[in-house]
Amino acid sequence: MNELKMKRIYESAEPTDGTRILVDRLWPRGISKERAALTRWEKEITPSPELRKWFGHEPERFATFTELYRKELDANPAGDGFVSEIRDFLNEGDVTLLYAAKDPACNHVLVLKDWIEERLKR
Repeated sequence: MNELKMKRIYESAEPTDGTRILVDRLWPRGISKERAALTRWEKEITPSPELRKWFGHEPERFATFTELYRKELDANPAGDGFVSEIRDFLNEGDVTLLYAAKDPACNHVLVLKDWIEERLKR
């Protein structure tokens, strides 16, 4: 199977990205649709607005955020379909989950990627 990757949307698009999926609820500032070079924009799989605002990318809240976001993902009716689409894309090549957060070590995509990978093993 090919690789599921993460990347800030502010980094240049590259052919090695494969399928590029933006997984932020809000469109990133200063990025044109052309520069984004997206295959898809998946808003429904992102944290709820309330959870996103509470988290605020505060590192001390990350553990609790992870637990709460995973619960949201488990209950999300779009979750199974999203994982199925990721599996299909991975059969064709790499998939890159794109995000706008500044901190690569404290953002929702870390949780989402881990959650997806767990489900891909089932």
